[in-house]
Amino acid sequence: MTTDYLEAAVEIARQAGAILREESTHPAQISYKREVDLVTQADKRSEQFIVERLTEHFPTHAIAAEEGLGHEATSEFRWHVDPLDGTTNFAHGYPCYCVSIALARRKGGPQGGTALHCAVIYDPNRDELFAAAPGRGATLNGAKIHVSRNASLSTSLLCTGFPVHERNASPNIHYYSDFTMRSHGVRRDGSAALDLANVACGRFDGFWEFGLKKWDTAAGVLLIQEAGGQVSDFAGQAYELGGPVILATNALIHEEMRAVANDIAVLYPGPTLLP
Repeated sequence: MTTDYLEAAVEIARQAGAILREESTHPAQISYKREVDLVTQADKRSEQFIVERLTEHFPTHAIAAEEGLGHEATSEFRWHVDPLDGTTNFAHGYPCYCVSIALARRKGGPQGGTALHCAVIYDPNRDELFAAAPGRGATLNGAKIHVSRNASLSTSLLCTGFPVHERNASPNIHYYSDFTMRSHGVRRDGSAALDLANVACGRFDGFWEFGLKKWDTAAGVLLIQEAGGQVSDFAGQAYELGGPVILATNALIHEEMRAVANDIAVLYPGPTLLP
């Protein structure tokens, strides 16, 4: 059944990516959810397509989608959909954005939680499709991928992101500054899903960010885990989708990054949970 889930997600992500390529040839039709939190016609078209196709394939599943077109269901299965991760980039013609689709299943028992069953991230500009399923590894355009083998923070290339709203509530500028000085560099590309995919394939060695939504991280988390990496919060506990902070690395620099992050938190104990 996992193969069915993954095959469907791959097909749908590719077709949604084609919608984004088509929309990129026209002036972006922009509206605002908040003062600086924009949405484009491309977001809406891509999400409508994805939700319709997922509903056709899996009519009993719940769908959580960024622009609100998903729906609830009694099923233990829930799709997490970001139809255009990197909307600001798209609106400005900067070619760094993607489609992100993941399937989670609610666990039984007293501990609760969810288990990820498949993940797809598609970059339509580079025609790169990342995919993963539990126990089957992670792939890029069908070829197996693995996280980097860089074992030192000082020689690592990192990535992070900043919120588009409530920026003063985010402590991340302090982490950005400190990690920039301690590493080979920090990139800020504006698409958390692509950042996580690039950790999974070894282009980045580590990633951290605050206040991300479940649809931002669900696919990337499974990709990194299946590619041999590690994902947690700053306390070292298992990362829960939608949690206040995520740390994702090649595993080799995980504890070093976590120690630095906790040192920074002592100096700048600002809020870590964004609205």
